[in-house]
Order: sequence, then structure tokens, then C-alpha cells
Amino acid sequence: MPSDAPPTVAAPNGGEALALYVHWPFCLSKCPYCDFNSHVRDVIPQARFGNALRRELAHEAARIGTARDTRPVLGSIFFGGGTPSLMEPATVAALIGDAGHLFRLSPDIEITLEANPTSVETARLRAFRDGGVNRISVGLQSLDPEALRFLGREHTVPQAIAALEQARALFGRISFDLIYARPEQSLASWRGELDAALDLASDHLSLYQLTIEPGTRFESLYRQNRFHLPDDDLAARLYEETARVAARHGLLGYEVSNYARPGAESRHNLTYWRYGDYLGIGPGAHGRVTRDGVTYATRRHRAPEPWAERVERTGTGTTHEDALSPREKAREMLLMGLRLDEGIAAGRFARRTGMSLGDATDPGILQAALEEDYLRWDAGGARLRATAEGRLRLESLLAALVV
Repeated sequence: MPSDAPPTVAAPNGGEALALYVHWPFCLSKCPYCDFNSHVRDVIPQARFGNALRRELAHEAARIGTARDTRPVLGSIFFGGGTPSLMEPATVAALIGDAGHLFRLSPDIEITLEANPTSVETARLRAFRDGGVNRISVGLQSLDPEALRFLGREHTVPQAIAALEQARALFGRISFDLIYARPEQSLASWRGELDAALDLASDHLSLYQLTIEPGTRFESLYRQNRFHLPDDDLAARLYEETARVAARHGLLGYEVSNYARPGAESRHNLTYWRYGDYLGIGPGAHGRVTRDGVTYATRRHRAPEPWAERVERTGTGTTHEDALSPREKAREMLLMGLRLDEGIAAGRFARRTGMSLGDATDPGILQAALEEDYLRWDAGGARLRATAEGRLRLESLLAALVV
């Protein structure tokens, strides 16, 4: 676990801490809206996949550098999925322990585990805490019984409330997810749902608009006109109401879909949005890792069993590892960084990508966005950020702005 002394070894990407993502691909059931890399098995092969994750972590850490004087600093670990709260707590503890040997852990390292509020998973929370997890992210999704049934969730509203209360008793930091813009959702009902959830755990909220993803069960039902989603105007009002309700509870929107009390922002996800280095292990995991001054985009085999076979045979399930050009890095950093309320620091952008913000954006679109007050230069041109109005239009704005 973290030492008392601050780390003195720089990360490979120029002094910033590295983030570690661990993907657990198994779920109790497949939610009809979900297009994540998740799989249902009658029996989860716990030992095989736990061993494979540990082996892949050791293999990839060795490539970055694990000699005592070259180990990078690890600032966060995130167990995602799938449903990582279905992992054996001993496996989670072993992976955290391995990370402590392979890297230097930051004294304030953030270790997050996603959990669903079923009774089976809630019963494991104390064991996860004892194994080193210090932040829990609860897949609440809704506090409306009809909505939970529609979304195909395995838990009930009482179970959701019990899970939040248990998490609050065990962990210093809690986040939960909610899905909005659901069929027949009104501003009043959404306001009440948000208030109820934030009364239980007002630390961090991740918000997701219900969208129809290809290949999901909802795509088929939607094509059959079995349900309808709110129009764009109502969806925008629901989004704006979220900011107002969250602010009453002391949470500020620091990213397009995330709200937190000051200091409670997700450090792990900030690594993504600020375009830092992160190592991803497990089926389908992506990564951005810098070695010898070159940043690589990595991707692993999506299917669980073929991934495990590759790891058992070669030490890694990697299928793609591509060196990124300055323009590719600039594009990715713009797409991620403008989601943040803080925006993108021009100096850091140039150091990280090798390009200036001006060279990476369409000058005509940039000027128009500035004139419309969708984007602003702050600190005398040292930082580019999207305004509240700009974040409402961010998807279409980015599509035109980024070259």
C-alpha cells in the first residue's frame, strides 16, 4: 500500500503519474442498453481470469520499466467492467498488491471499484475495502422502480438505497451513476430522483443520457417503436436541471457528464480527460502508454476466453499497439480535454502532442465558436475551454473544430 514518503521517480510521459485500468468482463446479465465489453457466463472462471490479469499486469509493467530506479508512479487504479464487484475480493487485493510491487504508488492513490447494488455484491464491499479499495462507484442507474425494470437492472430501489448506505459507512469516497432522458421522464420526476440520490451520497455523480447503441436489445425494440425517447429539447432541459440540483447539494460539473464536490473529482478519469498515460489490462482494455518518448495506443482481445488464452501463451492479450503521430495525439487530446470545465492548457497541449492548439483546430470554426461564446480563451490565451452553452453542443462542435 502507499508509503508515507512522496514518490520521487517520474512517470514515463514526462513526470505525470500513470493510471491503471483493470477490466473484468463478466456480468450477471446483459442490460438491454449496454454495448460495453461484458459477457454472461453460467459459471465465472474466477481463478483463471484472476491469474491471467495478474500475469498480464506483470508483463506490461516490465515493458514500461520495473527496475527500482525506473518504476513509474501509479496515481490511480480503476476496476471496471463488466461487473468487477463479481470478482473475488482476494483477486482484487492481489492485483493491488502486485501493483505496489511493480510500480511506485502515490501516497494518495485512488483505487476505485465499480459495483452494482445487488445484495450479493453489497455483501462484498467490506472485503474490497480491506483489500485496498478506497473509492466505490455504484451502478445505481435509477431510483424509480419502473425505470429499473425498463433498464433491465437486477436490483430493486431498496437494494440501491441499502448499497449506498453501506458504501457510505465503509468508504471515504463514493460515486454513483444515473441514466437520464428515459421514456416518459419529466423534469419534476428527474428532480426528485436526483435529490433523493444526492441526499444518500453527495460526493460524485456520473450522468449518462440514454442512447440507442448498435447491437443492443434496445436497438431492436426502438426500431419496432416499442418505446420512445424524449426529444432533444427535453433532454437538454433534463441535463440543465441536473446541474442546478447537483449545485444545491454542493456538486459542481467538472466534466460534461460528471459532478463532484471540490476535491472529490475522479482522479482516474481526469487522467483520461487530461490525456495522461494509462495502462489498460483485461479483455478489450485500451491504453495510452509512452515508452522512450513514443506514445502508443494499445488494445486487447475483446472476447474473454481468447484473451485468456493469449495471456497464458504469451503473457499479454494485446492485439494492437500503434505509435501515435502528433496529429493523432492532438486530435485525441482535443476530443477529451474540451469535455472538462477547466479546458486544455495550451502549454501542456504542445508538450504532450508536439502541436499547438492553433495548428490542431480549424481556424474558421475556432473563430466562429469564440464569437458565439461556445469556446473561450482563458488566462490571456493560455487555456481553451468550452462554455456551458458550448458543452451542450460539444459533439457537433468537436466534429467541425478538430482537424
